[in-house]
Amino acid sequence: MLQTRLLNPRLLALLGRVRHTNRIVIADAMFPSWEGIEEIDLALVAGVPSVPQVLAAIVSAWKPGAVWMAGEFNAHNPSSVLAEFVESLGGRTPEFEPHPRFKDRVPGATGLIRTGEMRIYANVVMESR
Repeated sequence: MLQTRLLNPRLLALLGRVRHTNRIVIADAMFPSWEGIEEIDLALVAGVPSVPQVLAAIVSAWKPGAVWMAGEFNAHNPSSVLAEFVESLGGRTPEFEPHPRFKDRVPGATGLIRTGEMRIYANVVMESR
């Protein structure tokens, strides 16, 4: 039996397929679908689960290398929200970049995990080590 906090079999299977320098996207509820990228929709109701909740669960079983978010996140969310994201990433602060550059990282991702997150620009791209 697996010894991990993660229970969702599709999420576990996705993480098992992520190889060196592959990317996964943890997206808010409004993030668009991307053709050719496996999507796992965990959204239940508005705000549940949140991106930080999903990040914390993933980071408990899978260690990311680089982590990116759109720089616009900081302009639209209080610093307490950033602190929540950093905590969920085990203390790691994401690299912030302009939203168009951030979205350029999405194509070719191994998977996209949609959450119920409603905070604006609360999307994260993580690259495996």
